[in-house]
Amino acid sequence: MSAETAVAAENPAVFDLADPVTHADSDLSGLWRYLRDCEPVYRHSETVHGPEFWVITRHADVQAVYKDNIRFTSERGNLLTTLLRGGDTAAGKMLAVTDGPRQRELRAVLLKAFSPRVLERVSGQVRRSTRRAVRAAVRRGAFDFAGEVADRIPMTTICDLLGVPEADRPHLLRLNKSALSSDDADETFSDAWAARNEILMYFAELAELRRENPEDDVISALATGSIGNRALTVHEIIFNCYSLVIGGDETARLSMCTAVEALSEHKDQWRALREGTVARETAVEEVLRWATPAMHFGRVALEDVVLHDRTVAAGDIVTVWNCSANRDERVFDRPEAFDLARQPNKHVTFGFGPHFCLGSYLARVEMSALLGALAEFAAEIDVAGPVTRVRSNFLSGPSRLPVAVLPTAAADELDLAP
Repeated sequence: MSAETAVAAENPAVFDLADPVTHADSDLSGLWRYLRDCEPVYRHSETVHGPEFWVITRHADVQAVYKDNIRFTSERGNLLTTLLRGGDTAAGKMLAVTDGPRQRELRAVLLKAFSPRVLERVSGQVRRSTRRAVRAAVRRGAFDFAGEVADRIPMTTICDLLGVPEADRPHLLRLNKSALSSDDADETFSDAWAARNEILMYFAELAELRRENPEDDVISALATGSIGNRALTVHEIIFNCYSLVIGGDETARLSMCTAVEALSEHKDQWRALREGTVARETAVEEVLRWATPAMHFGRVALEDVVLHDRTVAAGDIVTVWNCSANRDERVFDRPEAFDLARQPNKHVTFGFGPHFCLGSYLARVEMSALLGALAEFAAEIDVAGPVTRVRSNFLSGPSRLPVAVLPTAAADELDLAP
């Protein structure tokens, strides 16, 4: 246990969970364990980042808040970034911050865009592009996995689904990396705000084009979609495009980086994956539990609610911490062990209840494709230099991951089968 973790376990008030630096520079496993055991409903103090808020850390309590959209609302924000600043301008327009009948109607429109036919087409593209990207990188022997593999696969996937032209994707990736996290310690809130607004303006222009000339993609489905007899507004279209591109890129990219880092550190699990002694499906679920790229989500209490022995007052900000719930000893046997054969694996990486992640199917496809390609083309894989982590109070994972890889014979074959 690190000194930082030991201090956090004895006195959780020493760490500001709203500060991105806290999550980038500290091992908080001891803090989460202490809170689960001793203060599962913890009142976080006011800091320079904003007012007080509740911290929920046990798996059962996290699930309970997620599924209760009667006493807890997402419509005043669902991330600390917006909750601590008084609300979210996308409330009632973006699926993630809409509740009740309106949320169900909006989700139904989006589900039409995620039809089995579209998902199967995109899934096939994911598998092919992942094999090509991993094989090309592995043959170089040494490379930054984050920049040369993980940056490409999720962005390609979500842009294929949305219908973003290939020429625009590098620019969109750069904006994504600033919107909710940062690779740069000097980046400010204003920089992130500017990036988010630029993404929204980009989708406003693209949605207008799709209204006039629809194609077989999500943006077209939204641009021509309706709820009842009313067409979706421009704000509903662009906010949901923003949500999909942020969620579909950032979380998947960070999960991939964490997967490679974990496989490098846990050689027994790497061998099990390569030798096929663990099922790919269980391996995917364990990687998702282990990575937990979206550390928290938030709600606001609509009425007084008693949780354990604490009273959460109406109007209070409540944060549920997936990263703690996914290590809860009450649910997971040996939660600090990375076990690709783990069953059952009731992680909350995709949330729970009405706001369960719409992109969970594709996220699993991406991770399965990555693990399969690594097992096929990499005989050995090791972290080969300093790892840089994103600076965020929401997202977690490596932003730079230098690796050294020994290619397999399959990686050196002249032609790559489709």
